Amino acid sequence: MNQYQWETLSHDPIHGYIPYVDYRTHGGENPLPPSEVCERDIIEHPWVQRMRYIHQLQTAWWIYPSAEHSRYQHILGVMHLASRWVQHLYPSLQMVCSEVPSLGYVESLMRMAGLLHDIGHGPFGHFFDEHYLQQFSLTHESLGAQIIRSELGSHLSQIRGNPNSQLSSDEQLDPNQVAWIIQRAQPDSDHQQPRWLIFLRSLLSGIYTVDNMDFVLRDAYMTGYSQRSFDIERLLRYSYFSERGLTLQDRGIPALLRFMTARAELFRNVYFHRRVRAIDLTLSDLLAESMSELFPGNPRDHMQSYLHFTESSLLSAVATWSAESGHRGELGQRWDQILHCRIPWKMVCQRTITFDESDSEASSIFSDSDFVDRKLRSFLPLELQDLELRIDIARQLYRPHPQGTTADQNFILDTGADTLKRLTCHELIDCQPIAQRICRVYAHDYCNQQELTAAMELLTGQGEDDLTNM
Repeated sequence: MNQYQWETLSHDPIHGYIPYVDYRTHGGENPLPPSEVCERDIIEHPWVQRMRYIHQLQTAWWIYPSAEHSRYQHILGVMHLASRWVQHLYPSLQMVCSEVPSLGYVESLMRMAGLLHDIGHGPFGHFFDEHYLQQFSLTHESLGAQIIRSELGSHLSQIRGNPNSQLSSDEQLDPNQVAWIIQRAQPDSDHQQPRWLIFLRSLLSGIYTVDNMDFVLRDAYMTGYSQRSFDIERLLRYSYFSERGLTLQDRGIPALLRFMTARAELFRNVYFHRRVRAIDLTLSDLLAESMSELFPGNPRDHMQSYLHFTESSLLSAVATWSAESGHRGELGQRWDQILHCRIPWKMVCQRTITFDESDSEASSIFSDSDFVDRKLRSFLPLELQDLELRIDIARQLYRPHPQGTTADQNFILDTGADTLKRLTCHELIDCQPIAQRICRVYAHDYCNQQELTAAMELLTGQGEDDLTNM
């Protein structure tokens, strides 16, 4: 039975009520030790509250006015979905992994992993990974793992339960497992982890995860794209753990395809919207020139500064620069353009290239924007070859490559033959592309749109016929 006096509810437009443990709500004498840490203590920790000040949609909120939601709302949603999925999946996990800890341990582990999976994000989310963290060989996941271990570990190890289940008296939540499970699959280290933990990671890394199921529902709703973009109930109903890992019965394939389609359309229409990518082009140059004024260096060496470095703090700082003189004043004038959504780049043409399993994506010319830029200019009239242009290539991954490191995380049960196989081997999944790249040409105006489009046609065309009668 739930002890409702020890929980608080957060109401969410996507999932309804999200409960979490809160010992401070108990009105009478609290029978629990006063030093006991509960979920509310983690949620209200400064590192988690920091997520309120980083937008979920990176730069797309400038284009979609209603999409002002933050990473904070998203991580609460992921925590909640982690509970729902563990409650459904635990019996099957217990059947195939006899050494699995209690339901209370597994559920609390996944709830904390869901809550903390984005904790390493900097301003503008994934954009910041690519344009700042990468130079230090960091991602928001590796940085998040460090934050979990060094800043939250002592709190996490005191968690005793969640709204639905409790840890056994001899169990203690391991912060290292929380830190490990939020990171991308790394085959070299997998053999060091228990089998049940490797299976659970597929709920945060794979074709359909509690992370991307929340953001597809949430972002579709908040942008006005769709109020219910896919059928999460059917996906949940037909999922279980087999002896190979997270498995979907074949009756769930239509729901999975609908989810994959919704996710792909969000990438095309929202995350990779032409004006969103134009903002990113402008921001990439500006951020590189501004970071020395905004942050002291490698976040690993400046964790306290990183705690207070958010989208809100960054935008508040640069908004004052235009009143200054010198280099900062010039940067401030350029920041004002972004702050007022006056973006200098206009998309003049685009082409979408799809890559299937047999295609070599890395060898495509559309894997290198500099090469596309040089080749495109060679097709332009001589007087336009020095035109100020920017080439942007946005890559969307549809599904893991069968030869990739995450290929062994999702499986399908063929109920007719009663056999298990990789999910990517199903004929309806197999016919989905591996990836898609949207190549766009940006200029400061539309004056040369026809010439640029013609050059793009030559670049992406099939070539001319042979001059002889073959």
